[in-house]
Amino acid sequence: MADIAGVNGQREQFRVVGQRNLPGKLSYTIASGVAQFGNDFVLPDMLHAKFLRSPYANARVVSVDTERARALPGVADIVTWLDEDIVRISSHGESFGPGTRPWIDNIADQEGAEVAVIVVAEDEDTCDRALEMLDVQWEVLPHIVDLHRGRQPDAYVIRPQVREAPTFGAPGMGGPPNPPKRGNVAYSNMISGDAEAGFDAASHIIEYDLYTPAFAAHLPNPSGSVAWWFDDPYHPEGGKSLHIEGAVRERMAIAMMYGLPPEKTVQEGLFMGGKYCDWGLRKSQEITPLLARRTGRPVRCVNTREDMFDFIMKQRYVHMKVGFNEEGLITAVEDDSIADGGVWGSSSFGNVGDLTQGPYNTLKCKNVTQRMEIVDSNRGKMYVSGQHCPFNWDSITMAIHLIAEKLGRDPIDIARLNLHGPNSQDDIDPVPSFEACVEAGKKLMGWQWHRAGAKRLPDGRLHGASFRYQMCPRHSFSSYNCKLELRNGVVHMPTQGPLFGVFAVECNAMVVAEELGLSYDDIQIDFDYRETFTPVGGGSDGTTASAWVMKECANILKLRILEAAIEYANDPPVPGFGHGFGPPPPPPGPFRGLAPDDLDIVEGRVVLKSDPSQGVPFKQATPKNLFATYSGRPPLALWVTGQMGKQLDTMNTAYCEVAVDEETGEVEILRFGVVADPGKVMRPISLESQIDQVMFFSQGCQLLEDFVYDEKTGVKLNNNMIDYKKPGMMDVPRVDREFLETRAGNAAYGSNGISHSLANTHLAIIAIYNAIGVWVDPPATPDKVLSALNKDMPF
Repeated sequence: MADIAGVNGQREQFRVVGQRNLPGKLSYTIASGVAQFGNDFVLPDMLHAKFLRSPYANARVVSVDTERARALPGVADIVTWLDEDIVRISSHGESFGPGTRPWIDNIADQEGAEVAVIVVAEDEDTCDRALEMLDVQWEVLPHIVDLHRGRQPDAYVIRPQVREAPTFGAPGMGGPPNPPKRGNVAYSNMISGDAEAGFDAASHIIEYDLYTPAFAAHLPNPSGSVAWWFDDPYHPEGGKSLHIEGAVRERMAIAMMYGLPPEKTVQEGLFMGGKYCDWGLRKSQEITPLLARRTGRPVRCVNTREDMFDFIMKQRYVHMKVGFNEEGLITAVEDDSIADGGVWGSSSFGNVGDLTQGPYNTLKCKNVTQRMEIVDSNRGKMYVSGQHCPFNWDSITMAIHLIAEKLGRDPIDIARLNLHGPNSQDDIDPVPSFEACVEAGKKLMGWQWHRAGAKRLPDGRLHGASFRYQMCPRHSFSSYNCKLELRNGVVHMPTQGPLFGVFAVECNAMVVAEELGLSYDDIQIDFDYRETFTPVGGGSDGTTASAWVMKECANILKLRILEAAIEYANDPPVPGFGHGFGPPPPPPGPFRGLAPDDLDIVEGRVVLKSDPSQGVPFKQATPKNLFATYSGRPPLALWVTGQMGKQLDTMNTAYCEVAVDEETGEVEILRFGVVADPGKVMRPISLESQIDQVMFFSQGCQLLEDFVYDEKTGVKLNNNMIDYKKPGMMDVPRVDREFLETRAGNAAYGSNGISHSLANTHLAIIAIYNAIGVWVDPPATPDKVLSALNKDMPF
């Protein structure tokens, strides 16, 4: 695959795209503290709101007496699930599978969940006092935080209103349809090939368990919003318009929720904080328009840090059985998974799809069986597509290292043997991107594999190393509508806000500059919430596919500029006429009688192709104001064509080195290494930052992070930043990076991106195994390491 459908997709010379140290257009604003996030908006006469949150893992409010709280000075309003306004806005429900549930009600299915009891007051302290004065009668229900207990036939069913199982199966995989939901369990059964025959053909069979703990997303900016209603002189029809800040990336979700047309929904703020593919709206972001309408005043509602311990990955248990021959070729895979379904409305992304978007399709082996149980629980929520390392990827990474240890062979060689060719699972040819990544990775790391426990460092600690491969996917399902304008000699690129930590806008501006022969600083980015264009899509599609569309648009504008330059040269205006009181226009360039194909734009000048020394500055080429539009997308990537994993284009490899102290159980990650082939590097600093981010996640979830629950009550015991351990700045290891450009993607200039592919759950865990020869489930804390070594913690 390559960018052969678009204009200049095979461009060889780049002046702007791929250039280093091009700052974000608003980076200084953020770094200097000038940026105003949604929660920073403060308005005259503004009220504050807070939800009643459950102290129980599973409960419902039977009744609430609000009389004492309403009498508290400063309380402006108290809303409950029985109020008509709540009933009306909740009637649209949340559809997650066959059942529906109101948007908000009197049920709390995890500790800290909001229920439809909201206090509105003059300040947050008054809200807190009013919440304490409510006389709340709770019915505490049995809870499920232990998945193994929740899947038992006699377990209490926490969501009986869901009668059927959601469909999680992979279409076209040849497996049976999903059976109906049983108790707390929904099934996802997938079968490919003949696993039984594959095991019969195996020389060796290994079985092992892979455990992935849940860990927290921790958005840097707590979710919340500020909303108010106003008389809009531009759109007076249909009542007041809504202004809301801090809610969403696009205002459309809020507009739809409140039955408003887009033109009557205003969101001017540009900043909403970084997100890692977490597009779930919190209720604090959705409730403020209703409260502002009831009170007639602006209302602010913001979560606390403690309210933001949502999952970026949910708990999962996997038992793997893998057959392989004497050469290390895998002949059969059997995957038995138990995955957390989470609370009502949790995303199932990352729990399902292993056979369509996970590691199994990359193998030559077609004999794969997966039986998955997804268990409803009261553990917590993963919003929309919040994710870390979806699709069970490291189940095969572990298999590769176990086979390598069994046979005494380098795991890279085992991976190469089992990886099919670029065109199909029957293709035996090497994958060019994989081979290039491996060759560069070995040099980067000085790779020399050794068996478990065979190498000590000079300080006496055991050395371990690990390797994994992954695809560099592009989640291509979005189309884009873009526009470029030439106004007074300056190219403008209009786009929506807000900013959420992704620099796709800058990548688009770089592409425009590249195609128009201008510099990055020559492109004026105009942020306007009313614009249609927004460079956001699935994973890296938001950068690479939107940039492909913008590339097409830039070439349309370029043609119009060259046509206008020739028109200006052929028919220049008479000096002194039609130009007001300004200076006369400059003399036309040497373009009289030429065609657009005779011209080009090079380094900010419109020039003759035949003699680039002849030309005029870009701003003097035409006095016209021009515009261009383009709607569409590049050709679909493998992600959505049904060939994900069955065909292989761009790939990456990752490496980890650890040192393990046998006496203390301490694990130090010495360094991570990454060689990535995103097809084409668009903005190096964005790619580097994405890799640093996922390695930070990977370190945390494998060495430190886990949720601790009280089994009797089901409440979290460590949802605070002291007891929930995350890596600090001094803990983060070195990350060595190298980027390749095979141009094998089919978005802008052959790019695909990396999306979430380098995030991992077991790269460090496997390196620990290579050091000590025994498995330690994540997080590999010192006590677990010593336990695995049959040693006691030192005092």
